[in-house]
Parts: sequence; structure tokens; C-alpha cells
Amino acid sequence: MRIQLIRPLPRTQPGGPPVYLTRRPAARLSVLATVFLLIASVTTNARDIIHKGDIVVVPLSGEVSPSLLMFLRREVKAAESSGAAAIILEMNTYGGRLDSAEEMTSVLNHATIPTYTFINSNAGSAGALIALATQHIYMAPVSAIGAAAPVLSTGEDLPLTEREKTVSYWSALIRSSAIKNGHNPDIGEAFISKEKEIKIGDRMIHPKGTLLTLNAQEATEKINGKPLLADGIADSIADLAQKAALKGNVVSLNPSGFEQLALWITALAPLLLLGGIIGAYLEFKIPGATLPGIIAAICFALFFLGHYLAGLAGWEVVILFVVGFALVIIEILFFAHSTIVFGVVGVLLMLASLLWAMIDRYPGETFFPTGRTLALPLLNLFIAITAAAIVIVILARYLPRTSFYRRFALMTSNPPGPSLAGAPREFTTALALSPGMEGISVSILRPSGKARFADHVVDVITEGEFIASETPVKIIQTDGMRVVVKSITA
Repeated sequence: MRIQLIRPLPRTQPGGPPVYLTRRPAARLSVLATVFLLIASVTTNARDIIHKGDIVVVPLSGEVSPSLLMFLRREVKAAESSGAAAIILEMNTYGGRLDSAEEMTSVLNHATIPTYTFINSNAGSAGALIALATQHIYMAPVSAIGAAAPVLSTGEDLPLTEREKTVSYWSALIRSSAIKNGHNPDIGEAFISKEKEIKIGDRMIHPKGTLLTLNAQEATEKINGKPLLADGIADSIADLAQKAALKGNVVSLNPSGFEQLALWITALAPLLLLGGIIGAYLEFKIPGATLPGIIAAICFALFFLGHYLAGLAGWEVVILFVVGFALVIIEILFFAHSTIVFGVVGVLLMLASLLWAMIDRYPGETFFPTGRTLALPLLNLFIAITAAAIVIVILARYLPRTSFYRRFALMTSNPPGPSLAGAPREFTTALALSPGMEGISVSILRPSGKARFADHVVDVITEGEFIASETPVKIIQTDGMRVVVKSITA
């Protein structure tokens, strides 16, 4: 019987050479880069809007929430990085979540440029606490600040023990924030505690028994030559800038509408990292596949986009990630099985970029963070890597055994050239292909490719390992046209 050598079926283009269903590894970099570039094109970087010496106006209106925190953090960092002269919070809020207010006060207390609050109508509850974290307060003629007692989300009072603990903690936090920014700490404490009495000299400003709330005229009243709380009354931002002797262009920034999306993305960071790692693994496991690589690119892109919108990272972390990814591609393309330097450095750069993106680092701080700032990102990264390792072990063991995987890998991953792919079963039987038969790989098996047995090139597949070209291999299983091999170890 004469054995006919069958070529893999190519896709052809009119007037050109055959085009096979094999994708080169470099295409993975282009998929990832394309997604990042598309996202970069639809997001506006505040640093491009703000110029050195500008006065940046950040509106804080509506409920104090995690999304408002993300907006504030992003704009404060952008203002500082761009060399803005001052930040003005244009505030109109009745309050909101205390945990978000705490984070927002931390953002403002980290600021290295002058901070102002313009209370345009209301700075109630959590808004009053945020205003005290700025160095200067101005109020519209009809406006109020105060009444910051903690309550449940339903509006009901906290249980007695919990209320006492919350008020005690927040009283200490407000006092320290007020002192840092040059405000009377007793005023801040009276906003949140009914038991706080305020006296300046012999004058009773506020008796205990009720929460303190100040209107514009009361807050700006001078006692012993110093305003009670606010520096002055202003009709507008322009009026405030004139009275505060602020010079520079006024630049107003508004929420992009993506802050709520950023909230969900940052909360799902471990899952996005898991999806990205698993997708990347499957992309390299099945070289001809497209979907896993696209999923990986989308997961990593969403991860970086969410942390960018949350004010945690800039596009420099994306560049670091892409550089690391490019080094891994270079390792696979040019230095496979000869050196691991490029691959190791690339992986370390990618991990560093992922960790860096999750760290809430402010301009002027030390390069290496500590405490909770570092602990939570490390935990998220550890969870993602551990979960990915478990899933990859399971996939490496069971995925190559599935008929879908074998069919897909054999059809899409083999390099062009004569082989017995698609030949009738009796052809392979005539070659006496059986477990234990030795040959040599004629292409890189990742995990499928070609090997030579008895002067015949045969399509083969490994159990998941990558085998370099010109490596001795041995058949460990045959099943019709499926030939499973492994490398012959010394």
C-alpha cells in the first residue's frame, strides 16, 4: 500500500501564497496593545487639561460615596502632578458615607498644594468633615455647615454602644484634621458630638445638648480678631479667587461618569487578574486560539482602567506591563529553551505593574509604601496568583485530554509542511506507531506540532509540556490519528 503525505488544509488568498491557521506569538502583543490604545483614546487625562499655576475646581455634590472619593483622589493627584497653584472644592452635599468621608479627608490631608472649600449651599454631615480637611473655607451668602452626627443608612440613630465608639473615634480624627489645617478643633468636634461645649474666652459659642450647625454669617464672625471657622463669604468661585488672592487660570473638572464603574472594577481586581492570567495561559497553551488572548487583554485593560479612574494609577503602569509582556514574547520567540532571563524579567515587571496599579501612592511620598497601603494590594495579588495557579494545574492536567482541545490544537497550531494529519487510520497503523516508539520533534511542540518517526512526519501532541524542536521524543499513547508524545529525558 502506498502512503500518501497529506498537507494541512490552508486558507488561500487570490494571487498569494497559502495562509495557514497559525498565529505568531507576537500577535498577542498587538492584541493587548490595541485594547490599551482604544481605552486610552476614550479616556481624558486630567493632567492634559491642568497646567502649572492653574486653580483647579473640583465639584463635590450629591451623596458622599466611594465613587465621589475616587473622583476626588484622581483629580487631587492630577493637580499636584501638573503643578497646580491650588485646589478648590465646590461643595454642595448633605452628607453620605462616613467611610468614604474618612478616605476623602485622608486624600486632602495628603495634599501638598493649598486647598480651599467653597460651600455653595450645603456642607452637611460628612461634607462638614471634608471641609475641615482643607486649609481655607469660604461660604456662599446663603449656606450652612455642620450637623455631622453618625447615623444608620436608614436615618435612624446608631445603637448606644456603637454610637459612643463611632463618635469617640471621629471626634479624635476631626480634631487632628482641624488642627492640621488651622481650624478650631472644638468646632469640628461639636459638629459630631452633642456633648461638646464651645467657649472662646468668656463667650459661650455653643452649649452642649445639640449638634453645631453654622450659617455663613456665624461661621465668618470674627472673635478676638479671628474668624470662627470660615475665612470669608464669597458669591462665586471667581469671587473666592479674588478674595484669597489666587492667581491663575480657573480649571473646572467634572466627574467622567466612570467613577462608579471604577468602584466595581477595583472591587473585582482579584477576579480580573485571575481572568487575565488564565486567558494568557490558554493563549499560549493553544497558540492558534484568539478568544483567550482577547479575554486576557480585556481583563488586564479593565484592571488598569479601573485603577486609573480610581486615581490609583497612571498610564505608566500600563507601559511597564506592556514592556514586561514584550520581554516574555521575546523569550518565547528567540530564546526558548536557551535562557530564561528575558522571561523572568518580563514576568517580574508585569507583576510589579499590577501591584503598583493597586497602591494608593501620593506625589511626594516615599517610593516604597508600607502598612495598609501595601497590605491590601499584596493580598489581592496573592489571591489572584494562588487561584490562577490552582486553575492552571487543573487545566494542564485535564484540558489536553478533551476532544475539543485536541481537535483545535491539531488544526490550528501545526506549522506548514508534509505530515500525516488527516490521513486515514490505516496509514498510521502501517507505520506501526505504538507506545514506546522513539523519534524526534521537527517543530516546537506547544503542545502540538510535528515529529519524525521512521522517515515520516506525523502530527503529535504532548500532555501539556512544551518541547523544543530537534528534541528526542517517545510515543506514550496512540488513539487513531492522535499521537501523544513526551520528551526523552536523559
